[in-house]
Amino acid sequence: MVKKTRIAIAGFLLVCVLLTGIWALWLQTQVTETTEPTIKIMIWLGYGLGACGTFFFGYMTWQTYRRLRSLLFRLSSDSLQITPYTSLQLLDCLEQYSSEQRTQVQAMIQDVESLRIQTHLLQRQKRQTEAIIYSLREAVLVFDDNDRLLLANEAAGRLFSFDCRSHQFEPLTSLLHVNPDLINFIQKSHTSRVQAARREIHMTLEGLPSTHECIVSCVTDDEKNHCGIVAVLHDVTREKEISQVKNDFISYVSHELKTPLASITAYSEMLLDGEADNDEMRRDFYQVIQGQAGRLNRLIEDILNVSRIESGLMKLEKRNISLAVLVEEQLRLIRTYADERRIHIIGHDSIVCDQVYADKDMISQVIINLLSNAVKYNCPGGTVSIETEVDENASVVRMSVTDTGIGIAEEELQHVFDKFYRVSHTENKAEGTGLGLNLVKQIVEGLHGGRVFARSQLGVGSTFGLELPLAGQDGTLGQPAMSKQIVTSS
Repeated sequence: MVKKTRIAIAGFLLVCVLLTGIWALWLQTQVTETTEPTIKIMIWLGYGLGACGTFFFGYMTWQTYRRLRSLLFRLSSDSLQITPYTSLQLLDCLEQYSSEQRTQVQAMIQDVESLRIQTHLLQRQKRQTEAIIYSLREAVLVFDDNDRLLLANEAAGRLFSFDCRSHQFEPLTSLLHVNPDLINFIQKSHTSRVQAARREIHMTLEGLPSTHECIVSCVTDDEKNHCGIVAVLHDVTREKEISQVKNDFISYVSHELKTPLASITAYSEMLLDGEADNDEMRRDFYQVIQGQAGRLNRLIEDILNVSRIESGLMKLEKRNISLAVLVEEQLRLIRTYADERRIHIIGHDSIVCDQVYADKDMISQVIINLLSNAVKYNCPGGTVSIETEVDENASVVRMSVTDTGIGIAEEELQHVFDKFYRVSHTENKAEGTGLGLNLVKQIVEGLHGGRVFARSQLGVGSTFGLELPLAGQDGTLGQPAMSKQIVTSS
């Protein structure tokens, strides 16, 4: 086939040369001796140009053939498996090559689209992860393998006083320089490549001590190569305080229960051993046992009441009642105790415009607690004054109990309503559980939406009181009364 193609090209060139020769002979016959020399020159010049053109055309044809042949062989070597020696085969070859290229381009377009979708999904996943981290209340810090910050949420920024976005890629030591213990813990966890480590970190926030539980985890990729570290800090200050309060509660209750039980046990053993020789001594032992049993019962009852109130299980029977009438009832109960301690109680006539919407038993317990404390911590020969007033402007009924006792120091006054708190210089003066005033606060503020208050001066006396919302005609809260008066009970 190659020989045939070469012979065809050679024949084509030979025909071109023959035609050129015939044209030259024809020109020679047209030239005579009378022909102008200039015309002769032009004729022979045209002959030469025709010969050169024929040669150039043949040369270009030959070169085109060689290039085309080389290209087809090269395409054939690319596993197209064609025979590139005819025009039809050449078109088939080009069409097949174009189809394969089109298929490859379509596959590349599909790959690019797949990569674009995967990139979009990764970006969306990254934004969702960042949104979750930013929404966490715990402080979260993410560092790379070189201890540079990659990601931090706003809680971490507030905790360590830096902007979580502008301080990205800053080193660990410059961000957390205020807490060397945390830096040391993170660096040790990073070096040891532990999966997770936990430690309590103590720091100072706004001048107050705080405790954070820090959990540090190393981050690895699919090939188990270490690529970073994550630190999560959870504020456990409140939990620590609650745990300490619970421990103190158990310790104090155990002590308070142990004291009366020890007295009851001791006097019971003396009675069994026959150490009480006469009826008077036995009666004294019985009174001690009865008193300690009563103290034990009051302690348990106070603990149960506080627990019921805090857990929301206390059942209330609220109705319109007169606070002055309740004070009058409780004064009759406390007068005997006051007379035994030579305490004089001062009061005034009752009024009827001091209705409150409350549970009678609960408020009665509040009043008796305030009155008994005023008598218990008073000095012999002292006085206790009770006042009740109706404040129309604030729509409240206010009751206060003032004594002339030993008083309370200013630094201790803010703690008198705390659970199990007892003023230091009164612990040996009278017995108590430390729950009475806390129970008053729980009942007034927690169950009736009121307010408790206290004022005191050492060596002068103390004033404890409460405010309760006025009741309307239909039993609702907050309706102003018809008048404002000061009332006490005598």
